[in-house]
Amino acid sequence: MTSNIDLHVGKRLRRRRRLLGLTQQSLAEEVGIRFQQIQKYECGANRVSAARLFELSEALSVPIQYFYEGLSENDPLMRGTPNPEIIAADVLSKKETMDLVRAYYSMGEGPRKHLLDLAKSLEANSKPATAGLRLVTP
Repeated sequence: MTSNIDLHVGKRLRRRRRLLGLTQQSLAEEVGIRFQQIQKYECGANRVSAARLFELSEALSVPIQYFYEGLSENDPLMRGTPNPEIIAADVLSKKETMDLVRAYYSMGEGPRKHLLDLAKSLEANSKPATAGLRLVTP
């Protein structure tokens, strides 16, 4: 039987894997398991053991606590009224966001600077509700 914690850990696992552009197969090979097991972890069907969580954190280059961020009521991101200046973490799990980030970092430094300048100029002309949003990174 899975819990909300298992679901949360699985979502964080999927988010990080996608952010790095890894397939379930490539991550599974890195930690020595089958891709079906990664699927089960990501959907919360199977609980991730402490040893496996350590291996996954190494393979994904994140500290173990990354998988638990946002879970606790003591986490500043989860307290009180949501801050409208913080983009929801779910934005990072969208394919469109990942495609944009990959495309951005595949450019040279010059084109990246121009694209960033363009985005900032468009932001200045956008609605006040979207101005000044900042991204919280894991």
